[in-house]
Amino acid sequence: MGKLTTHVLNLAAGIPAGGMRIELHEADGSPPRLLAQDRTNEDGRCAKPLLEGSSLRSGRYTLTFHVAEYFRSVGAQLSEPPFIDEVVIHFGIANPEQSYHVPLLVSPWSYSTYRGS
Repeated sequence: MGKLTTHVLNLAAGIPAGGMRIELHEADGSPPRLLAQDRTNEDGRCAKPLLEGSSLRSGRYTLTFHVAEYFRSVGAQLSEPPFIDEVVIHFGIANPEQSYHVPLLVSPWSYSTYRGS
């Protein structure tokens, strides 16, 4: 059975981004449907998969990471408006039997993602 997981690393400090708010939406419908909300733990990960088993289906999804909210919570001085407020990653799940890991590497000024294992 497949699953969808994520984790977030704060590249500005070189630490996991604990406490970041994340939302997962199914993007195939109009409007997009909220499937899960969570906050990362002290390791920058969600405590459980965002989707797994029969809830993981083929389709298009978005993960929204509330980046500026997180950086403000850890004392970062951000401009108003911030350079990066939210990071929204649009991705597809083609084979729900596989596991999908969507990490975010982020600072107040940049971000990167990839399909992890």
